[in-house]
Amino acid sequence: MTTATVSPSTISTDNGFDERQAIAGRPLAAVTGAEIQAPLIAGGHVRYANLDYGASAPALSVVSAYLNEILPFYASVHRGAGYASQISTSVYENARSIVREFVGGRPDDSVIFTRNTTDSLNLLAGCLPLAEGRPAGDVLYLDIEHHANLLPWQGVPHRSIVAADTIAGTVDAVRAELEQGGVSLLAITGASNVTGEILPVRALAALAHQHGARIVVDAAQLAPHRRVDITADDVDYVAFSGHKLYAPFGAGVLVGRPDWLDAGTPHLAGGGAVKEAKLDGVSWATGPARHEGGSPNVLGAATLARATQVIAGLDQDRWHAHESAIRSYLVEGLQQIEGITVHQIFKDTNADTDTIGVVNFSVEGYDAGLVAAYLSAEHGVGLRDGRFCAHPLLKRLGLPSGSLRASFGVGSRLEDAERLLAGVAQLRRDGLGWDYVVDAGRWVPANDTRTYPHWAPNTPGTAGAAPCNDD
Repeated sequence: MTTATVSPSTISTDNGFDERQAIAGRPLAAVTGAEIQAPLIAGGHVRYANLDYGASAPALSVVSAYLNEILPFYASVHRGAGYASQISTSVYENARSIVREFVGGRPDDSVIFTRNTTDSLNLLAGCLPLAEGRPAGDVLYLDIEHHANLLPWQGVPHRSIVAADTIAGTVDAVRAELEQGGVSLLAITGASNVTGEILPVRALAALAHQHGARIVVDAAQLAPHRRVDITADDVDYVAFSGHKLYAPFGAGVLVGRPDWLDAGTPHLAGGGAVKEAKLDGVSWATGPARHEGGSPNVLGAATLARATQVIAGLDQDRWHAHESAIRSYLVEGLQQIEGITVHQIFKDTNADTDTIGVVNFSVEGYDAGLVAAYLSAEHGVGLRDGRFCAHPLLKRLGLPSGSLRASFGVGSRLEDAERLLAGVAQLRRDGLGWDYVVDAGRWVPANDTRTYPHWAPNTPGTAGAAPCNDD
């Protein structure tokens, strides 16, 4: 996607912390829950350092306020003559225009609201063109994909190729496969959910079109970190989710060319998706309604659209400098700790321009789930461990049992990365400060007496990830 670049001179590594502190010492935008207190296993509380934005980002405070504003008017949309229904319908349908503008969509692009990115890509898989009743071509994808952009294509004719160890080599591999012919759709990630590395979407889109294929971009990780412009990059379809873009409720969206979508199998057969239903047949609607059967997630779509407006309004230079300051400080700090390995896919990745706020690493001698449980219990740091629903990629990186992922965004501050580095350094220097056991496949502190808020189940046995391995 089109991205603004950050000059390497923006951040000095000579007096690293102080200069980075000036850039990223405070959040770029306010998020709900930024000051929640996490209980420590040895007693006391500390501000929760949320380094798990890549899984679900906190809601922007502006979005939370907007939700409270529209919630009293929430009602079922479409075909309702009542005042609240009319308002909700207006909000829901206007959300399409807002999201289309956010991604630089073409005037006729369909904007379909779904449950999440996974749902969006499954929807598109049901809309691949047919020739004489059979799929007109294969779907081509790389081995580095998140399962959302991997598993939907396995039910249709498909080909997978192994990404090279450089971005340039990967583009060449895609070109070579496209030259074989017979590909109808190239499905790629915009930014890796495992390492944060960005693929050259515009170049890949041009390749796809040169060989008669279309392209879909899984932008679940990219959209919260870089401006997306599908018209400028000549992308046919893009999918992303609200829960990673600072909106609650987890609504997703698929934006793209309407011809395949209007001819494809309706994603949810039900009310609202039809022109006319009979006891033994149906005439399906076209447009977004064709795939939005049943009552939609009105508040999810509305808050997703509001979040895109906030993100679109960010100053791009400040936005990217803020993220780059945190990422570079974290990567450099991890690399200075003995026994820590920072992982990436490509040798030719430019850390200043070709990565988002995601850092993947492992700690020698420690299971990733144990490190995650330790950082949470003893330092109040939250990050993700496991295989990140990208099993083929973790296998090729030599991490079959998983690794650790720190991810951050507009609500993050340099102190979050500093706290993570201090915790990892202490682990390497002093070892664990508490006993940990495996409970139901997860690492948890032994004899954990911490309590949760009165409205939450007091079940602290969910710290480190379940292994997600074959038995």
